[in-house]
Amino acid sequence: MFDSRYDESKAFVPLNIGVIVVSNTRTLETDTAGRLLEDLFQADGHVSTSRVVVRDDAGAIRSAVQSFVENPEVDVILTTGGTGFSGFDVTPDTVEPMFSKRMEGFSVLFHMYSASKVGTSTIQSRATAGLIEDTFVFCLPGSRGACRDAWEGILRHQLDARHLPCNFIEVMPRLMEHKA
Repeated sequence: MFDSRYDESKAFVPLNIGVIVVSNTRTLETDTAGRLLEDLFQADGHVSTSRVVVRDDAGAIRSAVQSFVENPEVDVILTTGGTGFSGFDVTPDTVEPMFSKRMEGFSVLFHMYSASKVGTSTIQSRATAGLIEDTFVFCLPGSRGACRDAWEGILRHQLDARHLPCNFIEVMPRLMEHKA
């Protein structure tokens, strides 16, 4: 759907990515969406720092996200689950107040890409993204299809140092400039 160009003369830079699965019914053994994300980004050359499952509970979600943010080994956090409209879906409500900068374009692009796959059903997701300190955080729906779409359609490209005309890798060394 989107045209992506790469500068093959640049080196690939592997990132350390943590996955938080938000679910009241899944375990590490039964989780399929988080495992798929891990498989996809590892196949592209990135490193999995950890995959954890937490309940659809604001305190548990906040604690897991903060733990990953405080871990200097984690560059990017991917959450999956809790972005819908049920009473238990509190991931965006919990994580967005933690953002120092919100990434409006991710949600827009996710919905554009998702609509090409699932039509108007994309409005049932509150996918969101932002920056917490120097860590990028992407909150994805809990379905395997949505996770695949987010990775293959958007994140694979923006988390690759070779992507043109720009990518998040180029920005990472400058994320904490205001704190200097």
